[in-house]
Amino acid sequence: MKMGDLIFVGLALLTVIPGFMVVFSRNIVHAGFSLLFTLLGVAGLYALLGADFLAVTQVVVYIGGILVLVLFTVMMTRIPIGIRRRGLDVHVLAGIFALALFGLLYKVITGTDWPVQAPTMATATTAEIGTNFMTNYIFPFEYASLLLLVAMIGAAILIRERRLEPEEIDRMVSATPAQETEPLDTATPTTSAETGTERAAASTGIAETGATSTDADTDAGSAKAASEEEERA
Repeated sequence: MKMGDLIFVGLALLTVIPGFMVVFSRNIVHAGFSLLFTLLGVAGLYALLGADFLAVTQVVVYIGGILVLVLFTVMMTRIPIGIRRRGLDVHVLAGIFALALFGLLYKVITGTDWPVQAPTMATATTAEIGTNFMTNYIFPFEYASLLLLVAMIGAAILIRERRLEPEEIDRMVSATPAQETEPLDTATPTTSAETGTERAAASTGIAETGATSTDADTDAGSAKAASEEEERA
């Protein structure tokens, strides 16, 4: 087996095996990192076929941009753990769709008369693609740019908060029912000086009551002592 065949087999395994891990992994973070190796394998296959522009685009756009965004979004989002909604019906439908897609691809691959050419030295295609973009395909290139610009403007308009007109604000205020307020107590509020006077009078009354009870106890004790002395005499 030649070196090119070994490189192709290695890149094919690097693409297919992480692809299965993406599909069958129960951890979404592991699936995202497995997708990283799958995209790397696809970029290697593009480079092996001499499509240097597609290889660089695969690495810069898909791996450097989209995949990093997906991983950051996944890791910064709280994913509920323990909630599994995978039933038998879901697996059956997915299996039928996968088999149908595999059969369609197999039919297209085996039924197409692919042109066979002698292997040639791979040449750079980036310069040729750039030249065609600026000469032969300048109008489709500009149309695609305008389409992307319209999409960006539409997204900005959709997420922008709309300001309410003064008439709409007045209509909303008039439609809102008036809230009933509790009547205020019209009694004269008690000042702090009056409160302090009342407290002092209450404490004075308590002291006088204590003194009166003490005098009564003293008189009762004297009368009891006098009666004991008369009994002894």
